[in-house]
Amino acid sequence: MSTSYLPATTDSIAQALEAKNPSESISIFYRILESPSSSPESLRIKEQSITNLSDLLRQENRAEELRSLLTQLRPFFALIPKAKTAKIVRGIIDAVAKIPGTSDLQISLCKEMVQWTRAEKRTFLRQRVEARLAALLMESKEYSEALNLLSGLIKEVRRLDDKLLLVDIDLLESKLHFSLRNLPKAKAALTAARTAANAIYVPPAQQGTIDLQSGILHAEEKDYKTGYSYFFEAFEAFNALEDPRAVFSLKYMLLCKIMVSQADDVAGIISSKAGLQYVGPELDAMKAVADAHSKRSLKLFETALRDFKAQLEEDPIVHRHLSSLYDTLLEQNLCRLIEPFSRVEIAHIADLIELPIDHVEKKLSQMILDKKFAGTLDQGAGCLVIFDDPKTDAIYPATLETISNVGKVVDSLYVRSAKIMA
Repeated sequence: MSTSYLPATTDSIAQALEAKNPSESISIFYRILESPSSSPESLRIKEQSITNLSDLLRQENRAEELRSLLTQLRPFFALIPKAKTAKIVRGIIDAVAKIPGTSDLQISLCKEMVQWTRAEKRTFLRQRVEARLAALLMESKEYSEALNLLSGLIKEVRRLDDKLLLVDIDLLESKLHFSLRNLPKAKAALTAARTAANAIYVPPAQQGTIDLQSGILHAEEKDYKTGYSYFFEAFEAFNALEDPRAVFSLKYMLLCKIMVSQADDVAGIISSKAGLQYVGPELDAMKAVADAHSKRSLKLFETALRDFKAQLEEDPIVHRHLSSLYDTLLEQNLCRLIEPFSRVEIAHIADLIELPIDHVEKKLSQMILDKKFAGTLDQGAGCLVIFDDPKTDAIYPATLETISNVGKVVDSLYVRSAKIMA
């Protein structure tokens, strides 16, 4: 960085933009910011320089320089309105977020800015930076720290009645509780977000996020039809905005179709006009699962899980539902295979179902304990012994019903005799 400053004029900005390489442009923008002038025109030029400089530093992946830029600009923030300060700070934090592998840096940067905003008594900016910090902590799986931060922030924002920020915070709280597997609190927070959103105009992207979270919670409760409708609403919102989250909404729509045994509809949705825009590994993964489900083939199912590990197993929402679907498929196939036998080798069942013996043995023992069928495992002989279903004798329920009716008659006669004696 040069020690001599450049005057904060449009000519200086033009000089920076016409520089031969990004490093030279960055150096010129730094020199413009060093200008001592504080006239309204100079401040406007400096604001423009900060925007251009942060874009260049982001393109060059200089995350640490963006962090030091925020510290360097603190005297400048005293000269401009608080709303403009908030816009610049959030813009620089967003620029750092676009640089890959900077999660820890973003957390420390947000913590620094929270301390500075507390000292400067900039409540509006502090609340937004704290909400951003809570989201970053959730992504880093530091759930308890994120919840502690949100609990205090929610009370403060509700007192100020800042509806738009309240929607963000309630939505974030819902995601946090869902990550912690606390569904009742996740639903309560989402309801609060919807209530706040109904009172104001919510940007389409935010409405799409609310619908996406609603779909996830309904799917978690096995209400896949309602979940599908919410995912569809989210997909339409994100698709119109060309938001990258559109493909995930579409992926979860396909998941709902598979879970309600309508896997045949998956190919139709993918080949539709909207679906063709997002053809790629995410949709290919769901198509492979749908094919396996249609054919009731565990081998194809396992092949899909192996071939599309990143899209299926590393997505926690999809992985959770596919695990239950796999278990259901496995149970149905095993019940169908063992039905003709009274005694059968486990190895033979494993050959028929094309799965490892230990995996089949473990699942059979689990099904016996869950009373899916009556039987026992003879591990010495490596066999499964299936018992006939015990037929319930109808005489016992009939006898109990007769005794119950006689009891009612005796009680009725006792009441009548008591009245006569009286």
